[in-house]
Amino acid sequence: MRLNGIDERLERHQYPATTQDIITAHGNAHVELADGSERLEDVLSRLGEETFERPEDVYDAIRTGVCHRGVGRRFYSDRDPDALGENGPTQISF
Repeated sequence: MRLNGIDERLERHQYPATTQDIITAHGNAHVELADGSERLEDVLSRLGEETFERPEDVYDAIRTGVCHRGVGRRFYSDRDPDALGENGPTQISF
């Protein structure tokens, strides 16, 4: 995820600020995702109304609110057991 200058704009924003304050000032900015981009307004609108005390709080909200295109391979976990028909690593007993 790339903020494309949104972070600099958020750093200059006056805090505390509500979700609506951030959307009004910066909502048309785009967050670059692994597979496309998404407007900041769309990202923050998913999370409901909140009051942000500092820019880092907004960054956390953005990371939480991005759609599935921002997380890479969906439903992937390197901790899942091998699926049927897959050959995984050989177990080693110590």
